[in-house]
Amino acid sequence: MKKTEHQNVLKIVKRSPNDGQATDEVLTLPQDLRQRGRLKALTDSGVQVGLFLERGQPLKHGELLLTECGKRITVNAAHEEVATATAENWLTFSRVCYHLGNRHVPLQIGDCWLRFKSDHVLEAMVENFGLSIHHEQAPFEPESGAYANAASADHGHHHHDHHHH
Repeated sequence: MKKTEHQNVLKIVKRSPNDGQATDEVLTLPQDLRQRGRLKALTDSGVQVGLFLERGQPLKHGELLLTECGKRITVNAAHEEVATATAENWLTFSRVCYHLGNRHVPLQIGDCWLRFKSDHVLEAMVENFGLSIHHEQAPFEPESGAYANAASADHGHHHHDHHHH
């Protein structure tokens, strides 16, 4: 019997800064799957991949992944059903962010706008604050909260180079 299905799962073992060069495969994932360090998935062209990455660092849109055998794979943030809410002013906007943050809702925060996964309870709450909401299919890239990756919070020790004038 031919065992075709196990023949080549590409093992993704590390991340690499994107150097803008062409990559071998594109891996399109929704936000909740981009949170995971361990994952089986199919690339856009149908190649099976297995993710074996450290946890706690969500994959970012456009990030470059390297497989064990040296293939290069670009991460693509899938479009998903999101609600984008726009505030008239900063005070209202800050309040809404505070209330949603208290619920640990994953939020993508912009300039007086925020985006979350469509959810009628949250939408009603946000509308009560006077924000206008529109639904769209868009990539969702929330802030990575302190509770999601406390382990990687230790980046504060870079010494700034003093530029000589």
